[in-house]
Amino acid sequence: MTRLLTKPLKAFAIYALIILLVSIPVYVLVVDYIWVNELDENNWLTIQHTKQRLQVHDLTADEIERINRLWGELQPGLSIEKAETKIAPADSFYEITRPNFYDAEDDADRFRGLRTYVMLNGETYWLIIETNVEEWDETFIAIAVVTLIFFTILILGFVILNRRITAKTWKPFYQTLQSLQSFELSKNQKLLLPSTDILEFQEMNKSLEQLLKNNMDTYEQQKSFTENASHELQTPIALLKSKLDILLQHKDISPEISEILAGIEPALSRLSRINKNLLVLAKVENRQYSENKPLGVQEYILSAQSLFEDYINDKELDVTLAIQANFKIMANPFLLETLIYNLFSNAIRHTPVSGQIHIELKGQTLSFSNSGKAALDITQLFKRFSSTSKDRVSSGLGLAIIKEVALKYNWSIEYYFRNDLHTFSVRF
Repeated sequence: MTRLLTKPLKAFAIYALIILLVSIPVYVLVVDYIWVNELDENNWLTIQHTKQRLQVHDLTADEIERINRLWGELQPGLSIEKAETKIAPADSFYEITRPNFYDAEDDADRFRGLRTYVMLNGETYWLIIETNVEEWDETFIAIAVVTLIFFTILILGFVILNRRITAKTWKPFYQTLQSLQSFELSKNQKLLLPSTDILEFQEMNKSLEQLLKNNMDTYEQQKSFTENASHELQTPIALLKSKLDILLQHKDISPEISEILAGIEPALSRLSRINKNLLVLAKVENRQYSENKPLGVQEYILSAQSLFEDYINDKELDVTLAIQANFKIMANPFLLETLIYNLFSNAIRHTPVSGQIHIELKGQTLSFSNSGKAALDITQLFKRFSSTSKDRVSSGLGLAIIKEVALKYNWSIEYYFRNDLHTFSVRF
């Protein structure tokens, strides 16, 4: 994953590379243009000086030929030739590639020349001067190498400056991020944000402080409401159950009324379970169970088996255990107990009479498998009040609680149906 601070550096590096690569041929053309113009100017000054010196002396044809031969030996780039016409033509610059007498290793060199006329003894002569020009490919290589060297220096400078500037500039941001990562709403902590002179970070910190203040107020209100609602509901539910038990024991109740009252009892039991489970769900979602310690999973499984022993015997279920001993995890005792009890209860509820339940703890995975006839609807499985069971006593919240506990500790939970077995597995 790419860091935010490296994105502009990468973009700057690519942009700089493109510009520098494009600049190489431009530099070559500009340098070549300047070099050619300078050579043309130098050739013109040299040839004008030579013309003046030649016209001062009254030279014969033999002397001119002798001068031309000496020039050919001493300076091959300068020569004088007799023109075929009497009319003085215009000066002309030209470019030619020919062998360089001073560089035998090179096949041919590039020369810039100037051809002009001079009148000697009433005759028209061509005065020619040629000067070696730097090859464009050599110029291109030289400029490319220098450009790449400076590009490397530029990138290194970008990296060093980027680290130094960002380390100082973004320090308040990382401090804020660290404060947010360590902040827990359930602990009623005060968020400490660093002071900064950067306007954007100041505005961000103000927004975060206001946001967290609103969230903390809402959290406290929800927490208070959940606890009060649960407490206030549990009291009348317990009162109703007590009154119902008294009515059922009354001698003057007719069989019809007794049957009606008996039908109310399961509904009250389910209401009580829903109330308790909703409170557990709310507390798990609000991160109120923050105390963790190493817990032995085997102990909680055996405790749950002992608790459900009567239900197991009533349905004549065959329960087998394959539990890895001394396996411990970091969790809240109440939440781990709730998770295992709900998994066990769910397995018992969905197992037909004389069915089988197999509990396995292997590696990092705890699995509850029970016999069944058809797969459950996986899309509705972990939703609250889902209709996966026809049990009237069930609150419909057991699997939702299992899911929330797993989410709290980043455990993965999976359901599948294979070989007539429902399997719920939790990977710690």
